[in-house]
This record gives sequence, C-alpha cells and structure tokens, in this order.
Amino acid sequence: MSRYGAGGRMVCAVAILSALVAVLVRMALGGSGLLGWHLAGWALFAAALWVMRTLPAGRLTGLVVAGGIAVTATGLVAPPSTSTDSYRYAWDGRVQAAGISPYDYAPADPELAFLRDDWLFPGDCAAPRLAPLGDGTCTRMNRPAVHTIYPPLAEGYFLLVHRLSPEGSRHKVLQFGGALMAIAVLLALCRWRDVRTAASWGWCPAVPVEAVNNAHVDVLGVLLVVLAFCVVRDRGRGVLLGAAVAAKLLPATALPGALSGVLRQGVVWRRRLVVVVPAALVVMAAYLPYALVSRGSVLGYLFGYVREEEYADPSAKSRYALVRLALPDSWAPFAAILLLALVVLHVLREGDPERPWAGALLVTGSLLLLFTPAYSWYALLVVAMVAMDGRWEWLTVAAAGAVAYLSGPATAAYAVAGLAVGVGWAVRRAHRSPAWTRGGAQP
Repeated sequence: MSRYGAGGRMVCAVAILSALVAVLVRMALGGSGLLGWHLAGWALFAAALWVMRTLPAGRLTGLVVAGGIAVTATGLVAPPSTSTDSYRYAWDGRVQAAGISPYDYAPADPELAFLRDDWLFPGDCAAPRLAPLGDGTCTRMNRPAVHTIYPPLAEGYFLLVHRLSPEGSRHKVLQFGGALMAIAVLLALCRWRDVRTAASWGWCPAVPVEAVNNAHVDVLGVLLVVLAFCVVRDRGRGVLLGAAVAAKLLPATALPGALSGVLRQGVVWRRRLVVVVPAALVVMAAYLPYALVSRGSVLGYLFGYVREEEYADPSAKSRYALVRLALPDSWAPFAAILLLALVVLHVLREGDPERPWAGALLVTGSLLLLFTPAYSWYALLVVAMVAMDGRWEWLTVAAAGAVAYLSGPATAAYAVAGLAVGVGWAVRRAHRSPAWTRGGAQP
C-alpha cells in the first residue's frame, strides 16, 4: 500500500465523517424530513466504515476516537428532537429530591402539583408535543397519568443528575451525561477490544441521536455491559450485568452470552453460578430500598407498557412483523417467544465462553428481529455488541429500528435487516472467519 494511497483514503474517511457530522447536526435540530436525514446519516456511516477497512492500523486510533467524539457531540446542539423520555427522567429526579418515591405517584397526580414548573408544565398547551393532564394544563412528559416504568438504578441516576444540575440547566445535564457515557463506551472498546470495530459504536448515528440528544438511559446499561465483558470476569461480571439490568431491563439479554456454553457436556456449573448469583443479588439489592419506601409497586407501569405496546395482542400489525410473513397472526407471539428461546438455548449450548459478547449480540439482535419494536434506542446494546464482535450486518437491525420509529410499522426495513443478517451468517460460515476484523467473529 503506497503512502499516497493510504493518505488519500484517510482524507476520504475524514471527508465522509465531516459530512456525517453535518447531517447529524441537521437531525438534532429536528423539523421535517427527518427520515430522509436519518437514512442519509446511516448511508454515510456505512461509507465511513467501508473506507476505514483499508486504512493502516497505526492511523486508526486517532481517527476513530476523534471522529467518535465529534459524532457524539452533535447530539448536544439542540433539545431532544424525537423523544420526550428525558423530561420524565428530570421529573423522576426532582420527585426523589423532594423525598418521594418515584413509584408512588404519576406526574398528573395532584399530590405532586407543588413540584411543577414552567419548563415541564408549560402554560401554553398549543405548543407541539405536549400531553394534556385533563385539567386544562399540559406537560412535556409522555404518559403523565401513569407511574414511572424505570428500574431502580436508572432512578438513582436521575436523582444524581438532578443533584448535579445547575439551576435552569433543564435537559442539558442529561444530554452531557449521555455523551460522557457514550464516549466512555468508545474508549473502553478502543482499549480492550479492536479499534477498527469500535468505530461501529463511535460513528453510529444511533449513538448521538438516542444516547445524547434524546438522552436515553439505555446508554448506562450499555456501558455496564461493555465493562462487564471487557474488563472483568466471573463474579465481577455478574455484578456489572446485574447493575445493567437494574438500569434498563433489556440488558438481561446479555446474560445468556455470559453463560455461553454452560449446557455443553463437561462444563462445571459452579463456574457459571458466580455470574448468575451476583447478578440476581445486585438486581434485588437495587430494588429493595425503593420497595421499602414505596407505597406502590416498584414495577411501575411495566405491565401496562406491555399491554399498550400490544406485545400480547396477536392482531397488532406493528409487532412480530417478520414472523407474520410466514405464520398466521394468532401464532406470531408464541412463535416469536419459541424462536427466541431456541436462540438462547443455542447460545447456552454452543456459545463461546471466551467471547460472551457474541452470544449477547445473537440474543439481543434476535429479540429485536422477532419482536420488531418501534423504538430505535433499544438497539444501542446491539450496536455496542457489534463493536465488540465485528459482525457488521447486525447494524442493519439498529437502522431498521430508526425507520420503524420515524415512519411507523416497518416490515420492509426489518425484512432487509433479517436478510442482511442471514447473508452475513452464510458468508461467515463459508469462510469460517471474517477477513476484515482482527480476532474474528465466529458464526
């Protein structure tokens, strides 16, 4: 490879990343045409990864880290653009600071009226994206009539952010917190995994949009899972995975990866219990203080959310989209659960205990493909596991989630993602190891 050729490819990569940053800034500003801007961002992201493949390793670290910081920072340029969840985070932190359990009252309850202000409860109900409270007033929060859904470690994070927030900072501290955690994930990946694959996280449009601009607490769970797989083993891994589940329940899908191969003949169960037991104890310890001080259920709106999102409704067209292509609607929920169970069983029997992130990626990505949720931030964990494992095709699942969130039911987008994952599996099986990552991701 000539120096001129390498230099030219570096200039090309920087140019693509610069264009990506510009598109991400436009996305953060919101407005019309967001789906088109998102698709443009994902196309530039794919182009940047493709060019980066041929760059010499010695030049990559600075590019990946600097590019990742620039991409992450784009989420800070404007208030949340496509989600109102962070307003509920701020409210839950305020409620706890007042000495009240966040699980006891909904924002619309009159018992908490003394905590309302003009930011979260603006007087002008004609403004966009406001939820009515039923008494002529409105709030920026979604679902103001229901109790919080967030697990205890997330609630602790909301309280910490509230304590650290200067007067009038509003959403900014939550966004900065998301940016710091996203960069911490990137640095951990560069330090303990492969810099080349770390770009899958650092440059991915989902990170500045969902972890930073919309400040979704999912990034806290992602950070804990990455640290669990990168830094520690055995008991320490169980502690961090339990903390991740206590921050956002979805990281429970990483647990089968931590137990990879446990059902294989000759495996000593005791070695796996040092992961499971600490994880369970951490989750229980996190819930216990809230259970003791709360009058209501600490599960909050969890079961109501499942009903609202129609996961138990066989007729809901927005769920199980890929399963419905092959099976009757009435079978879809049961088939999705069965297929996911088979994936988990495969990881427990055939998974590589030295590469737990591979099993975590397979289970988490399969969950999203089978259940086809319309919330793009759910895929942040998939993006992080891709950055550890190198199976780029799973990034299409995150892209499909963004399309589903912005455009409604996206059967075609998830079908393309499923096809990409299938093709990737077939290619890797034919070649036995990927040629473009160091360390390789086995099928």
